[in-house]
Amino acid sequence: MPQRVFPSRLDEVPAVEAAILADVDTAGFAEKSVFAIRLAMAEALANAVRHGNGGDESKQVKVEWDVTPGRFEVTVEDEGEGFDPDAVPDPTLEENLTIPSGRGVMLMRAYMTEVSFNERGNRVTLVKTVECPLPD
Repeated sequence: MPQRVFPSRLDEVPAVEAAILADVDTAGFAEKSVFAIRLAMAEALANAVRHGNGGDESKQVKVEWDVTPGRFEVTVEDEGEGFDPDAVPDPTLEENLTIPSGRGVMLMRAYMTEVSFNERGNRVTLVKTVECPLPD
C-alpha cells in the first residue's frame, strides 16, 4: 500500500493528491468518481493539516492508499488530539449556515461509499466503490 508522510503545510497537499490521483486514473475510474474522490480527499488532507495538527509544521500527516479497478481507499492520519465527528454541527441547519467550517465531514460522507474514523478521531478512512464497466 503506497504511503506518504508530510509536514503539516497546505502547500504539501497537491503533490500527495497528484500521486493518489495518478493511481485513480490508472485504475480507470469515471470522471464523476474522480471528482468525488478528489473532493473528499482534499477535505480530509486539509482538515488534517488545519484542524488536526493545527497548522503546526513540526507535526506530520500520514497518508496511505490503495486503488484497484472499482475500489478506492485512503487513510489520512494526523498527530492531533482528535475529535468526535458525530459532534460536528449539521452545516445544513439554518443556525449553522453562516459557520465557516463543519462542511468537510458532511462532504466526505456525501461523496464516499464509506467514511470511518478511529476512536481518537485523528484518522479517517475514505472508501469509494463503483461498479466496474463490463468488458467489451
